[in-house]
Amino acid sequence: MVTAVLKNSLFLVLLISTGSVWSQKKSDQLQAEQNKLEKKLSTTKSLLDKVKKGTESSLNELKLIENQVKNRELLVRNFDNQIRSAELTISSKGVQIKELQKRLVLLKEQYRKLLIYAYKHRNKSAKMMYIFSSSNYFEAVKRTSYLKRLSEIQQKQFKVILQNEKTIHKEISTIKQEKDHKKELLEEKIVEKQQIEKDKTNKQLALEKLRKDENSLMAELKEQERQKAELKRRIKLAIEKEIADAEAKAKKEAEKKASLASKSSTSTSTNKTTTATAPAKEVSFTDTKENIAMGKNFESNRGKLPWPVAKGSITENYGKNAHPTLPNVYTNNNGVDIGAPKNAQVRAVFDGEVTSVLNIPGAGKVVIIKHGAYRTVYSNLQEAYVSVGDKVGSKQSIGSLLADEEGNLSTSHFEIHQVVEGTVQRINPTLWLAQ
Repeated sequence: MVTAVLKNSLFLVLLISTGSVWSQKKSDQLQAEQNKLEKKLSTTKSLLDKVKKGTESSLNELKLIENQVKNRELLVRNFDNQIRSAELTISSKGVQIKELQKRLVLLKEQYRKLLIYAYKHRNKSAKMMYIFSSSNYFEAVKRTSYLKRLSEIQQKQFKVILQNEKTIHKEISTIKQEKDHKKELLEEKIVEKQQIEKDKTNKQLALEKLRKDENSLMAELKEQERQKAELKRRIKLAIEKEIADAEAKAKKEAEKKASLASKSSTSTSTNKTTTATAPAKEVSFTDTKENIAMGKNFESNRGKLPWPVAKGSITENYGKNAHPTLPNVYTNNNGVDIGAPKNAQVRAVFDGEVTSVLNIPGAGKVVIIKHGAYRTVYSNLQEAYVSVGDKVGSKQSIGSLLADEEGNLSTSHFEIHQVVEGTVQRINPTLWLAQ
């Protein structure tokens, strides 16, 4: 009977704790996701308010509205998931309560039997007879221990019953709270769906205004593509020059060391035999311990890097993008464009060394920072606060952005490159930035 009681108590504890932990973990994940989406919506709304102060519709406005629609749809989906999670939790807790009630009935029945047994053997003489009727001393000791333990179990069982009754009431209270929370989510979901429809209407209005001047948009697009091509060319040349200079320096240092070693060997040699000097090994700057360490640190922060601006919304993703108004027209982005407040500060996303500061017509000033074998590129700067050779820290301001033509926003263009065996490869920045 004692063993059965202990098993029942253990089962109750595991049943309650396991379900509660899993449910809380899932709820926390969905809540964290909701908080991120709401933060994005708040940032985009703030940027849209600034754009709308202008008299003309712009592509930036259209892109921001698209972001707003997308994030609201994701938020509605998040609410759906939270509601489904709450329903599953309520269902699961209903099963738990039924199981608790069954176990409670069993515990009470076991406790009733214990009380009956205790009543029948309540007098001291009966206990003494039970002990003295033992066949030997060791059995008498065991019977004494059993009676003592039985008395303890009676008290513990009473406490277990009270605790489990409290647990059931607590679970019922939790279910009621989750039902109320579910109702709140449903109301929020309805509001978000209504807001999505408004955003889509605003998007359509902005789209219609922009489509009225298709020739101007095509001309603007061609100029932007030309500027992107020039930016790409200048960045490539700058990084390649940096690589070549670093490797030439490493080669020169290696040759100097080899020459000194050869002279030292020749001066101490006792014979006149000419010793051939082995050709110096070309050492790449990426092979140094410092660069390897920096590169590994940068790699370990993939998906966790801060954004190059404190507040912003992505207006154009990496790679191929459909033009928001021109049908069957696509653009190719070597990095990621982020809409930000006018003249926002640009910051380094990781510790590193400034290797280039360029001035490119149409792209403003460009800063390139080295992180071991990786390079981060920040363009469309009005001012650069750093110079070649400067050491910078994560989130340190390195410049300010140019204002867009409409004058209400700025756009931060950000790229990541990796040097692999002397060649430069572009990487999708969105995979590296914290979401």
